[in-house]
Amino acid sequence: MKRILVTGAGGAAGANFIASLRLAQEETLYIVGADINKYHIELTAGLDAKYILPTADSPEYLDKLNTIVEKEKIDFIHSQPEQEVWFISNNKDRLRAKTLFPKPETLAITYDKSAFNNLLREHGLHVPKAYHIQCEADIQTALDDLLRFQDRVWLRAIQGAGSKASLPINSMLQATGWIDYWTTRSGLTISDFMISEFLPGGEFAFQSIWYDGELITSMVRKREEYLFGHLFPSGQSSSPSIAKTVHRDDINELATKAITAVDPKATGIFCVDIKENNNGVACVMEINAGRFFTTSINFTTAGLNMPYYYVKMALEGRASLPELPKYNGIPAGWYWIRLTDMGYKLVKGELWTSIEV
Repeated sequence: MKRILVTGAGGAAGANFIASLRLAQEETLYIVGADINKYHIELTAGLDAKYILPTADSPEYLDKLNTIVEKEKIDFIHSQPEQEVWFISNNKDRLRAKTLFPKPETLAITYDKSAFNNLLREHGLHVPKAYHIQCEADIQTALDDLLRFQDRVWLRAIQGAGSKASLPINSMLQATGWIDYWTTRSGLTISDFMISEFLPGGEFAFQSIWYDGELITSMVRKREEYLFGHLFPSGQSSSPSIAKTVHRDDINELATKAITAVDPKATGIFCVDIKENNNGVACVMEINAGRFFTTSINFTTAGLNMPYYYVKMALEGRASLPELPKYNGIPAGWYWIRLTDMGYKLVKGELWTSIEV
């Protein structure tokens, strides 16, 4: 029996990864979960053992991780939190179990959203027009340019997940006040921010797994409604409450080109966020490398279990996988619906159980 360790198991992304492995019909896995929060991991089902770890920046983290590996005879480690993905990728030779994360150089590009934007622009790919802020004069330059053709722009930190320090703004006062708030409370500096074109159109999520530059399989969903979106100034959050599967050749092509621009020998998990601009042109916003989208269970439930194929590929090699569609592995038009404390549901097509009065 394969023995898997999942760190970040107390978060929704880790829990959904574990749930996907449990839904695999091919084999039963021994799954160990670890998290920094003893309360959150209590919610995670499907674990054979649970452990508490220090944060990834702790000097004890590596030793404690290896202690779990040895005690539980772990074959493979997967992590969902960005900080742990970064640490494990940089220290994989010091771990006593296999991993399948992208190279640290690849992760470094995707973590710096300003450098990532510039790289894709150099490759001729559509990205939102953006400015890396170094001083207040740069803020005014960005506003003068971008507000000529739209009523707001997107201010955000160049690093961090979950739309960290993001806000739609349309004035110098808003920009400086927001940056001052974050630099005061979190240690960021003005150079940790960028201002970019605000993309008002449809938003798409491309999830994929790769091996040595070969795309193994992928699928796209469109975010139709956002979890707690009504509470955010932008009207959206980074996670959908309603997502719809779509087949879009342009989205598939753009995401594939973006990933290969970042790493021609891409290996592991690559998830791409894409949004349409004012003219309906799809633009790449960012790539989450090394970790699945929080809602990976969406595609698994619909019939494409990428987390399981990823683990199988890591332990048994590329040749062990069945023949999988590179694109569009699930029918279009299927809805994934979820709300806090209400679970989730897959609705195939327009087969709604409600009746409109």
